[in-house]
This record gives sequence, C-alpha cells and structure tokens, in this order.
Amino acid sequence: MGMSVTISVATEQDAEQIFRLQYLCFQSEAALYGNYRIDPLVQTLDSVRQEVGTDCVFVARLGEEVVGSVRGKVTEDGAAAIGKLCVHPRLQGHGIGARLLHTAETTLAEQRGAKRFRLVAGHRSEGNLRLYRRVGYQTVGRAKGADGVEMIVLEKAAGEYAQTA
Repeated sequence: MGMSVTISVATEQDAEQIFRLQYLCFQSEAALYGNYRIDPLVQTLDSVRQEVGTDCVFVARLGEEVVGSVRGKVTEDGAAAIGKLCVHPRLQGHGIGARLLHTAETTLAEQRGAKRFRLVAGHRSEGNLRLYRRVGYQTVGRAKGADGVEMIVLEKAAGEYAQTA
C-alpha cells in the first residue's frame, strides 16, 4: 500500500467515520452473542460526536481513512474506563489495536491523572481478551452488560505497559 497507519486525537470531523467503523467492526461481536442490540451497534451518531468532544478519543488513520478507534475517560473512582476499541477487519492482527490502546492509556495517565485502567470484553471474545492480557490487563471480575451480554472486567495499573506487539 505504501502508507503507514498513524494514530492521532480524533476531531469532530472524524465522528461519522468512527460511527461507521464501529458499526462495521462490532458486527462480529454481535454475531458471536446472537445479539444485535449491543451498545456499539445502537449508539447514535450524536452520542459519538459528544464523546469525541468530551472524552479521550483516538483514531488510527490510513491516509484519510479512519481504520481504528478507541475511547477513554476517567471515572469517579480515578480509574480510566477504556472502550469501543475497534480496528477495521482488513487491518486486524497488525498491532493497530495495541497501539491505540497504549496511546489512550498514556494520555489518560499523563493528561487526566488516571491511576488504573479498566475495560470490559464479552466472555466469548477470545481475540479481544488475548490482546488485553498480552498488554498487561488482568481479570478482576464479571458484569452483565445492559444488553444482557456477560462481560469480563479487566484492569491494570497506570505505567504497566506490557509488550504491545
């Protein structure tokens, strides 16, 4: 292809591409659970725009195309909730997700004071769980999503950057 993937802060102009990418990427998760009402598939474009304006949102770009995204925000307990990590299916398995995750963690710790990072993954989402464990996350519990999907809660302390590739 001749172009490299770059990671940058999302802008308001990226919201629609993030919205479409999210819808594409989470189809496989929906199929895995037989549930097409999972949050990333029912989120509105206005809600994505709001998150881009208030949360730490990063995109991976290949040229002008947004091919990956992740969001994070510091919660009331001082942990940073990271979510909706997605990479275009044609580019998965090349370390883009790990790069997005690392960028979000670094920014949330350095600019927003996060001491811990927390994320959730569906209990059947083995690929996602493998990535999260490879970069240092450990299972701390389980929860049921509003959509009824059983989720595994994972955390790690800020500064614990495991191998990202």
